[in-house]
Amino acid sequence: MKNSIMTIMKKEFTRFFTDRRMVLTTVLMPGLMIYLLYSFMGSGLASQFETAEDFRAEVCAVNLPESMKEIAKSGAPLEFKEVAENETEQLLEDLETQEAVYDLLAVFPEDFDAQVAAYDVAAAGQAPAVKIYYNSTDTDSQTAYTMMTEALDAYESALANKFDVNPGEEVYDMATEEDMSAQIFSMMVPMLMMVFLFSGCMAVAPESIAGEKERGTIATLLVTPMKRSHLAIGKIVSLSVIAILSGFSSFLGTMLSLPKMMGTNEGVNASVYNMSDYILTLLVVLSTVLVIITLVSIISAFARNVKEATGWVTPVMIISMLLGVTSMVPSLCMTEPVWFLIPLYNSVQSMNGIFSMDADVVNIAVTVAANVCYAGIGVFVLAKMFDNEKVMFSK
Repeated sequence: MKNSIMTIMKKEFTRFFTDRRMVLTTVLMPGLMIYLLYSFMGSGLASQFETAEDFRAEVCAVNLPESMKEIAKSGAPLEFKEVAENETEQLLEDLETQEAVYDLLAVFPEDFDAQVAAYDVAAAGQAPAVKIYYNSTDTDSQTAYTMMTEALDAYESALANKFDVNPGEEVYDMATEEDMSAQIFSMMVPMLMMVFLFSGCMAVAPESIAGEKERGTIATLLVTPMKRSHLAIGKIVSLSVIAILSGFSSFLGTMLSLPKMMGTNEGVNASVYNMSDYILTLLVVLSTVLVIITLVSIISAFARNVKEATGWVTPVMIISMLLGVTSMVPSLCMTEPVWFLIPLYNSVQSMNGIFSMDADVVNIAVTVAANVCYAGIGVFVLAKMFDNEKVMFSK
């Protein structure tokens, strides 16, 4: 048994690793392309939504009150330019067409400071209203709007400072770096890993089984004096190793580029996980690959050629992606062990638990055991298919 399985595995490894193009496109390119893509996306998004550190908002103001001038002089990042009320229409048009050389337009009522001083909160009268016009599709205009509203809110609070909220420089956000990293990784990594693992399996399994059927070379293997179960095990184990290499490449590219993708290198940090977390993840990934490669191999054995096998596997991959999305929806994240008997869903939820730092060893054990059992059943089914001439020699 051992010699037969090792012979099949050696044949598959030789076919794969001696093909430089296949190694490049299956193992090396996925991680590299993902890293470059996510890094460029993160840099591009950051450049679109970030402003310079020394940015000062340029505000055109109608009826600019003395209080706002004092706020600007006190160090607020606002530069006011007084304009006449009859210029408002043209200024609004410039804002709408993004041709404005300023960031926003603020229209104050006449005698604003006097109206504010005379206004009684307890009375039922209309409070003085400030109109601020901006363009949210312009990053500078959006930032200027935020600065202006914050300055007005601070001015309003200063008029009647009955109490303070979160005074001083004390840290009030109790979320730690570990919490932030866990939230992001637990939402994104399970879905991405399912996509990467499925992609790796699709890259090798159809060619190994459906491809050999298409070329007629599988007939040579079937006439050799070996058990069909040995052939199935050898195929699945060797293809699983190759698929794991492809999935690991993509996973590594994602982990390295995710901080850039999220726009910061400080809030997202994979170092918050310890060795036991990675070992548990490895166990889940290994068992998941066995299930996926077995499933893809069975589909490939039914197919008449590689193209047909790829077409049949694609809907299954979409289903796995949908299961991956469940990690982002708390109501779909079950914790009872019985749910971890569902293939693929159990892998997603196990990885979700690990990366959210709330791993349940019992559920992970159920996941690994169930996946190994499903892979064993798949090997039995694949061996029976190898015995069926109608399946293996269909045209």
